[in-house]
Amino acid sequence: MAAVIALTSLGSGVTSNITEVFSGLGTNLLTISSGSAGGPPGLVRGGVRQTITTEDAEAIKELGDPRIAGVAPTLQTNAQVKAGALNANATVVGTWSDYASVRNSAVEFGTFFSDADTRSRKRVAVIGFDIAAELYPDQEASGQRITIQGVSFTVVGVLPDKGAGFGSSNTNVFVPLSTYLQRINRQTSVGAPTVQAIYVQGASAEDLDGLVTDLTLMMANRHGTPEPEEYDFRIQNQADTLDSLNSVTRTLTLFLGAIAGISLLVGGIGIMNIMLVSVTERTREIGIRKALGARPRDILTQFLLEAVVLSAGGGVVGIGIGIGLAIFATLFLDITPGIAVGSILVAFGFAAAVGIFFGFYPAQRAARLDPVSSLRYE
Repeated sequence: MAAVIALTSLGSGVTSNITEVFSGLGTNLLTISSGSAGGPPGLVRGGVRQTITTEDAEAIKELGDPRIAGVAPTLQTNAQVKAGALNANATVVGTWSDYASVRNSAVEFGTFFSDADTRSRKRVAVIGFDIAAELYPDQEASGQRITIQGVSFTVVGVLPDKGAGFGSSNTNVFVPLSTYLQRINRQTSVGAPTVQAIYVQGASAEDLDGLVTDLTLMMANRHGTPEPEEYDFRIQNQADTLDSLNSVTRTLTLFLGAIAGISLLVGGIGIMNIMLVSVTERTREIGIRKALGARPRDILTQFLLEAVVLSAGGGVVGIGIGIGLAIFATLFLDITPGIAVGSILVAFGFAAAVGIFFGFYPAQRAARLDPVSSLRYE
């Protein structure tokens, strides 16, 4: 029982952790990226190439659709960021001001850059927590200057610590996309500059399915790819991805719980053996009780109750051990266990049922003992 509770609690904790991580990346989020609908991002016929452009992002923003809460195209590269004699390796991201709300990246100190900063191609930057700690360990980073690929930027904001997990922005540096394209990644291709992704935040979760349909139609028209098999872009709904991951974790949790449930059956066999030994050792006692007028159902009830008390008592101990194991495991896995009262009650009820099931045969055997033979038993 302890194994069942520990594994289901950890499985529930993993599911909650995945949900929390995805929520930290932004809510009601759609991601538009290059690639065919059936392939990985960036992979289209004829090789790997970027097909999503800044004009696509501007067209989406200009729709003025009330279902769209924000639009943020992104383009990024790895670069060394310097401040005086100190330096740090960072992921430099060019984006729009909506990124702060779309990707849940509100600053802790200072401000995020504005639309005006993007239009005027200002050399301003918002840096992640780790970058600020490395470059300015003893002072406030906001208002200081950093250098990226020989270009000086003014730090206008610092993001909060988001840990070292998936999607963390601790080692990121955000700059206006227009500045990024002019100063850091000068594209030489003809036409509008390409980006790696466009993040679109829906106003509500209920709007996402309809928004995906409409944006797919708009992008298909813009790219001249009317048929789905010709699409050189893909739109991913974060909610669908999260549901898929949670479905996998729930299945694994049930699988592990079922395996751990075998231990309950093994424990039931142990209860049966204990009760059989108890019947054998208490044969004279059973004979005396029957001689004094005890009916077979009284003996049956007595031994069944003993089996249930034995299994229920073990269940209570198992609950404590299971919760303790789940909490102890989190010290190494960095997961908050999802200890659900429902799962504990189900496991406890199953343990009591196991006691009744495996205690019935020994109890029935005791009830059928002949009183005369029992009194003669040595």
